[in-house]
This record gives sequence, C-alpha cells and structure tokens, in this order.
Amino acid sequence: MSKKRPGGESLLSAPSTAADRSPDGEVPSATPAPAPDPKRWWALAVIALAQLMVILDGTIVNIALPSAQRALSMSDADRQWVITAYTLAFGGLLLLGGRVADLVGRKRTFVIGLAGFAAASALGGAAAGPGMLFAARALQGAFAAVLAPSALSLLTTTFTDPKARARAFGVYGALAGGGSAVGLIVGGLLTEYLNWRWSLYVNVPIALAALLGAPAFLRDRSGRRRGHLDVPGALLGCGGLVALVYGFSEAEPRGWTSPSVLTLLAAGVILLAAFVWWQSRAASPLLPLRIVKDRVRAGSLATMGLATIGMFGVFLFLTYYLQVVLGYPPVRTGLAFMPISAGIVIGATQIATRLLPRTAPRTLMSSGMVLAAAGMVLLSSLTVHARYVPHVLPALLLLGLGMGLTFMPVYATATAGVPAQDAGVASAVLNTVQQMGASLGTVLLNTIATGATSRYVHSHVHDPGHGGATLNEGMVHGFSVAYWCSAGVLLLAALVAGLTVRRKTPNPAGNDTPA
Repeated sequence: MSKKRPGGESLLSAPSTAADRSPDGEVPSATPAPAPDPKRWWALAVIALAQLMVILDGTIVNIALPSAQRALSMSDADRQWVITAYTLAFGGLLLLGGRVADLVGRKRTFVIGLAGFAAASALGGAAAGPGMLFAARALQGAFAAVLAPSALSLLTTTFTDPKARARAFGVYGALAGGGSAVGLIVGGLLTEYLNWRWSLYVNVPIALAALLGAPAFLRDRSGRRRGHLDVPGALLGCGGLVALVYGFSEAEPRGWTSPSVLTLLAAGVILLAAFVWWQSRAASPLLPLRIVKDRVRAGSLATMGLATIGMFGVFLFLTYYLQVVLGYPPVRTGLAFMPISAGIVIGATQIATRLLPRTAPRTLMSSGMVLAAAGMVLLSSLTVHARYVPHVLPALLLLGLGMGLTFMPVYATATAGVPAQDAGVASAVLNTVQQMGASLGTVLLNTIATGATSRYVHSHVHDPGHGGATLNEGMVHGFSVAYWCSAGVLLLAALVAGLTVRRKTPNPAGNDTPA
C-alpha cells in the first residue's frame, strides 16, 4: 500500500501528463532513471581538487608557522591566530555557507568559493605583517565555508548510481582522511626549499585548475530551495564564538581577572545564549534545535568537540618542539607527524569499522579518548633532550589510534536516525563542532602554554645554572602544562561519551540494535 502525500497523491507514483504518455495514449509503467552524467568522473576530479585544497589548509601552515613568526615578528601569544582565524571563520560560517549554496545554487557558490579562496591565499602569501596574514586566513576560512558544502552537494547530485556514488565518496573520504597528512609534508617541503609564503601561494594554481574545469564538467541538477538566510543567527553565533576565542587569547597578556577579558567572555556566553533562543523562533534557522535535542546525538557532538579541543594543541606545540627545541628542518618535522595520521587511519578503518557492528559506540569512543589521553601524558614528560623514537613516537601512535577509534563511531552515531530533510544540516553541525573545537582548543591551550612559559622563565632568570637553556626549557615546560590540560579534556570526553551515548549500535537504516 503506497503512502500518500498531503494532497492525496501517492509518494510512489506521480500523476501522468501528456509528456508522460506514449503516442498510443498508454502511460508507461515506470519513468526511466536519468542517464548518468558522462562527465561525472571529470566532475569528481574538479570537486576533489577543491576538497584537497580546503583540507590541506587546515595543516599546511602549521609547519610554516615558526618561519612565518620570525619573518613577521609575531609574538608567541599572537601566533595561534594564524590557525584560529581560519578554523573560526570556517566553522562559524559553515552552516550559513550551506544555506547560501541551497539558495544561490551549488555550482555558482562553488565557483565563488574557489575564486575567493585563491584570492585570500594570494593575499596571505604577500602579507607584510601579522594583521594582514590573520585577515587573509580569516578570508580563507569564510570562502571555505561556502566552498565545502557546495562541493559535497555537487558530489551527491552528480553521482546518482549507488555503486558509482560509493566509489566517489571513497575518493572524497580518502582526501579528507589523508589531506591533513599531505598538508604537513607539503608545508615542510615548501617552507624548506622555497619559503613559508608558498604554503599559501600553492593554493592559487590548485584553485585555478579547478576553476578551469568547473564550467565544463559540473552540473547543478537540483533546483534551488525557497527560504531566507538566517543573518541574525549567523551574526549571533559567529559573534559569540569570536568573543569567546578573543577573550581566551587576551587572558595571558592581560590576566584572567582583567575587565576586558571578563567582558569578552561574558559577551560570548550571552551572544551564544541569544543564538540558541533565536534558533527556536527563526522561520529558517541555521541550526534546527531538533538536531541537538536527541541525547545520543548531543553526546556524540560534545565528544567530538572536546576531542578536537584536546587534540589541536598537539599540532601547534609539537611543531615548535621539533623545530625550535630539537632543531628539526621543516620537511623532517612534517614527516615526524606521519605516525599520528597512520594511527587515525588504522584506528578508524581497521579497528573501529570492524568492532562497531558488535560493540557499543560509547565503548569505542571512551576507549579511544583514554588512549589519546595516555598519549598526551607521555608528551607531557618530554624534555629538551628527548629523542623522537623512544619518547615522541609512542605518544603519537597512541593519539592516532585513540582518535581513529573515536571519530568513526562519532560520525556513525551523530548521523544515525536523522530524517532525510535534516541529513545535510546534521553533517554540517558535526563539521562545525570540529572547527569550533579546533579554534577554542588552539587559543585556550596556547594561552595556557605561553603563560606557563613566561612564569617559568621569570622564576629562573636569575638562576646561573640554567643560562642559555632557560628559554627552551621554559617553552617545553609550557607545552607540558598544556599537554596535561589536554589529557584532562580528553578524559572528560571519555566520561561524556560513556554517560550520554546509549548502549546501542547504529545501522545504516537509522534504527538501533542492542550492542
């Protein structure tokens, strides 16, 4: 028995028209499916180029950051804005970017995002000072927030055959998983053999190649949706996040009790509370609250946010530890991060994928967070005389395996059972939580590390036994304090997952079966 539309017609059939009838007046038994786009694999290449560029920029600048800091006379307290400006703009505008793609057209926003990203990258590469670089990174994030949702939507509408779609998403997923690792290596090569500016300039030829292919190969098959942009929601949400992040960044130079810091933090909380209030009343909300009212989904999102808060300091601090303290060149630094990427891939694809059908998601999430916390504790014991293989490598492997065990079930659980009309926004919320966790984690942990470093150096400045080693020892001490804080955040994530994610295993149909 077929289901009925509100108007009475069947969901399984549509009323026939003259165009549907054959010359003898008969109505065909079924409408043939649209033929596959013959240029779809070229379209995948264009979309993959854009996706690779966005993923690369999450890490490619990390390896170049010590060189950029020296060249632009950037302070330790401000260096985190090179990373945070990108992740904050990207995550804060991602929901709005998806809505723009729906209203304006996916192909058009894809092209706009590509062109804007290339221009912002060129601006950053030509930066004459820290402020110009921060602004360029924020522009990159804003255009990435337009580009990423339209790229994913185009991929979905271009590949309609299930087998072809599975292959296409396999390529897309491989880029998402391996792009960060590639970014670390490419950033090292460009910084060492050219200079740090090429870690930004490299986006220009990639974007131009994608722009040349977009008009010829991309097809925006789906029609535009009706609705309005939730501009007040975007201003409240992004404004609240910016106030919080800026408040945390000012805590180290001004002090946690400074009136300006307290004002910024209070303003951030108030704006975010107003954002939640507005989303419950807006006609076309950026974030329908029904998405996060489910306890399991909310717990999965909280676990992801805490995991990224705890993790992102690693990339910043370990980059400086390897290059400044141990004296690694940029390329060797990039290669030194490979074990964490390998651990994530193995943990997600070889362990979590096989265990999830018969293991409770919260068991995998909590176990992964405990493993990652153990890796952080190992990093906290590093000294200025540590060596990579016995001291750094085990910690990176634990971190990678732990994150892989966590991320895969989080993605599966956070998107399970979501109604079809909310699937896009549920995925966007998960990506937004990741980017916001990266922003808050980077700025908060950097504030903690630089404060601990300053206190250590000031307390040992008159100690003749330390001499020239004081600055490096102070830096390592600051990193150690931040690693302990990261370990605490990851253990909190393990607790949240254990308490909120029910003992069920999600399946593709959206139903849950007891684990």
